[in-house]
Amino acid sequence: MDYDTIAAISTPMGEGAIAIVRLSGEEAISIADQLFRGIGGKKLADQSSHTIHYGHLVDPASGQTAEEVMVSVMKGPKTFTKEDVVEINCHGGIVSVNRVLQLVLKQGARLAEPGEFTKRAFLNGRIDLSQAEAVMDLIRAKSDKAMNIALGQMEGRLSKLIRRLRQEILEVLAHVEVNIDYPEYDDVEEMTHKMMEEKARFIREEIKKLLQTSQQGKILREGLSTAIVGRPNVGKSSLLNILAQENKAIVTDIPGTTRDVIEEYVNVRGVPLRLLDTAGIRETEDIVEQIGVERSRQVLKQADLILLVLNYSDQLTKEDEALFEAVKGMETIVIVNKTDLPQQIDLERVKELAKNHKLVTTSLLEDRGVDELEEAIASLFFTGSIEAKDVTYVSNSRHIALLNQALKAIEDVMIGVESDTPIDIVQIDLTRTWEFLGEIIGDSVHESLIDQLFSQFCLGK
Repeated sequence: MDYDTIAAISTPMGEGAIAIVRLSGEEAISIADQLFRGIGGKKLADQSSHTIHYGHLVDPASGQTAEEVMVSVMKGPKTFTKEDVVEINCHGGIVSVNRVLQLVLKQGARLAEPGEFTKRAFLNGRIDLSQAEAVMDLIRAKSDKAMNIALGQMEGRLSKLIRRLRQEILEVLAHVEVNIDYPEYDDVEEMTHKMMEEKARFIREEIKKLLQTSQQGKILREGLSTAIVGRPNVGKSSLLNILAQENKAIVTDIPGTTRDVIEEYVNVRGVPLRLLDTAGIRETEDIVEQIGVERSRQVLKQADLILLVLNYSDQLTKEDEALFEAVKGMETIVIVNKTDLPQQIDLERVKELAKNHKLVTTSLLEDRGVDELEEAIASLFFTGSIEAKDVTYVSNSRHIALLNQALKAIEDVMIGVESDTPIDIVQIDLTRTWEFLGEIIGDSVHESLIDQLFSQFCLGK
């Protein structure tokens, strides 16, 4: 496909050693040649692909040197977009990189839309849709494990499995067509029913295996929404600071210091947590604190994991017991903090209230019990299976939704076969399964969805 030439800054804005302006398209090299002045008057168009060249950029309008640069030349189709690609490496300052971008745009390039480089890689057949989405997962990865999953998906691990399942379905559909075209052969019909039943069972099990990894995969991709709750002054902000390994929240002995929800991403033994330190939940006359308490209650309802903090040196209150009632049926770890102080809490009563939850005692002031807490968090969600290297993880919400739809469709196929539904009717559900799987890799997907997906990417990617 022929597209116009696009350009964008591909490195984060701000001060740094190097910044990169990327061009892609049929005119990428000729546009760069209009600006580039290399040693001995070399032209980029005459250079070998995948080479880098030192020189200066000169503004054609004024003849003045604009920047000292290193320019990489990569000729299609052996590039990310399968088009000619030029990357101009300049000094990493806001003024310098914007000056380079403006010069490139003046020579005829168009400013790229968010994700347009990756979109072209998809449209030109360089990668499929699941691999394209993995590019953004890789950028946003919050742990080594999340990055490994994204790398596996970029390399086509999920794509290969989906394509294999679709090929299996295609073979059955071909047999169905033979059965419809030649109904006089009874043995063909019998064979088609038997094959469809066997293949449907196999495909259902493969889809189920993928969905079994989806909870862990989604947690690794998006982070586990974790609410730290408790009465005021039990050590919630101290817990946030210790897990984040820096002072993100103000810690004082004054109850009600935290007035709003504080959010921070942390990595606990490979589990990415989106930690939410909430205002202490209690009855109060302070209007601002009341707003914070109400927001805390809302966070509590939406969290994937609750860290319920109690004070070892205080007796249990009705507010504490109300919190146990509020987290009933939720994934919760109960933390009895401040064990460095004299005991006032009734631990037997706490164990009774926390009978369905993990219980950990800590002294955050003396850094005691933190290892046990981190181990409890990791074991609660990843009981060793996340380390398996031969497992294909599904982490994308869109993929999970499509797999669930494909599972429902293939189960309808099995019901149809078992109830002796005419083969051409059962074929409809089998075709739907094939289409749902195709949407994951982009073989059957609407253009509007493609535009929506790539609009979530950053500029220059």
